Amino acid sequence: MMANKLNISIPRPCKEEVDKYLKNWDENEEFVKQDFCLNALFKTQYPKNNNIYEILTKVTMLNVFYGTNIFKTYPVAKHILEMNIDKKLTSNDDSIIDDISKIEINGKKVRLYSFATKYCSFHNPEAYPIYDSFVEKVLNYFRCKDHFADFKIQDLKNYSTFKEIVNKFVNFYNLEEYSVKDIDRYLWQVGKEYFK
Repeated sequence: MMANKLNISIPRPCKEEVDKYLKNWDENEEFVKQDFCLNALFKTQYPKNNNIYEILTKVTMLNVFYGTNIFKTYPVAKHILEMNIDKKLTSNDDSIIDDISKIEINGKKVRLYSFATKYCSFHNPEAYPIYDSFVEKVLNYFRCKDHFADFKIQDLKNYSTFKEIVNKFVNFYNLEEYSVKDIDRYLWQVGKEYFK
């Protein structure tokens, strides 16, 4: 997808643009209240991942609020329990994304990559930026338009590389004052607006 072949023109990322989208987020009652509930679950009520009931609650609520398209949440929760992820979460270990995302459900191997990034992000938002298809499209658009980094689409599916690309995006557009969560919200909303 080349930027000049698209019939869209996204404003260049800058403080004014990011602030505009963060304001939109803060004024969206649904987004704010859903994130409040998820933050309460992941950080206050159930910060650990050593109890199937607590993990199942987090997986189910994240799936509902973020539309992660997991049709059977129990096998995912059981898989997370078996992975014993808490130490990796607190040490910002990127390999946890593959640990969580690679799973077999009903005899079929699947990769729940976007879900895994979201699950980890709600536990440790500054260490784990969120990947999803809208974020991918925005990063690719600005790669083509402004050449902020050199990557292929499939590179975004390697989590360490994805994080590097997000960091290059932040540095290229001088957005260092924003948190990882702020950048997540900006990228996702831009993607949702321009790439529906």
